[in-house]
Amino acid sequence: MPHMPASSALARYRVIDLTQVRAGPTACRQLADWGADVIQVQMPDHMRGDDTLGGQDGSDYQYTHRNKRSITLDLKQAEGIATLKRLIAGADVVVENFRPDVKFRLGIDYETLLPDNPRLVYASISGFGQTGPLATRPGFDQIAQGMGGLMSVTGIPGDGPMRVGIPIADLCAGIFAAQGILVALLERESSGRGQWLHTSLLESMVYMMDFQTSRFLIDGDVATQAGNYHPTSIPTGVYKARDGYMNIAVFGSKIWERFCTILGAPEWVTDTRYQDKQGRSVNRDTLNAEINRRLALHDRSHWVEQFNAGGVACGLINNMGEVFEEPQIQHLGMVKDVVSKWQGPQRLVGQPVQLERTPSTVARAAPRRGEHSEEILLELGLSQDDLARMKTTGVY
Repeated sequence: MPHMPASSALARYRVIDLTQVRAGPTACRQLADWGADVIQVQMPDHMRGDDTLGGQDGSDYQYTHRNKRSITLDLKQAEGIATLKRLIAGADVVVENFRPDVKFRLGIDYETLLPDNPRLVYASISGFGQTGPLATRPGFDQIAQGMGGLMSVTGIPGDGPMRVGIPIADLCAGIFAAQGILVALLERESSGRGQWLHTSLLESMVYMMDFQTSRFLIDGDVATQAGNYHPTSIPTGVYKARDGYMNIAVFGSKIWERFCTILGAPEWVTDTRYQDKQGRSVNRDTLNAEINRRLALHDRSHWVEQFNAGGVACGLINNMGEVFEEPQIQHLGMVKDVVSKWQGPQRLVGQPVQLERTPSTVARAAPRRGEHSEEILLELGLSQDDLARMKTTGVY
């Protein structure tokens, strides 16, 4: 089945996906969701290729590789490399996350490919960067979370460092790579030339530390764990009502006054312990205990309604089942339906950005390994005899 674009926005671009695990496939999924013809290059069945993301039938794999086509090529054979280069010669983008030296050894690095495709945008994703003292180290999401500083500010004070509950370094590296690809394609419209771009799990993690980096680089302040409470805006964090936990965010003096009134404690506005930001910081523990004592008088639904009506941000803390019961999530249409040839009906989360004229959808479920090999090879101009020979020799 030929390319089925998930959006018209990027439908004119072809992307060669040489990636595995999560960061690279995430970058390519971003492009596929906006309509690019993403061709996932995988190892043939006869080669040892342990499927990541829970195997090809797993929900994680299905989510990460939707809207792509799949071809298998044995890159250990000269004809496999030659076929890949032929595929790349007609592509707009290549995305890879090999160890930094592998692409050079295979002869598919940017400089080698450039003469045959000067307009090629070549994206590399690694654990620690393409050069430098740690470039050859194996990269893993949690390692980057630790080295980039995130784990040092996550968790309850005194309980030791804590990872976050999603592979945030992988995901951010993938999303930043996709953004870089789009920037390079946009620049290509004026220069007519492609370029090599690269990012890493470590770089993405340091960037995502955001205000914590400026607190150190500008103010010299080394942040520590603040648990469920915001490190500088107080009171902001997780609080307990009669029937469970919720988030409340109080930013600024006016909202603080509204919060106090709704909570039934207007005297706090003039209380010297709490009347300004500095006082609330010094007396954080006492204030939080008082807040929780008053919140315990009513259920969360009561407080969520009261605070939001009064202009104080407040929301439930949902588990994943409750997330998709939220009326607002349902209204936003974030869940997309698709039918898998192999698994039947599926529901997957779509893109979080809504383009009104060229929206994204899920046009096809994740492919099986090599599902589109023959159609892609035929698109390259190979004959049925070529395909038969290559199949016999294990090239695909």
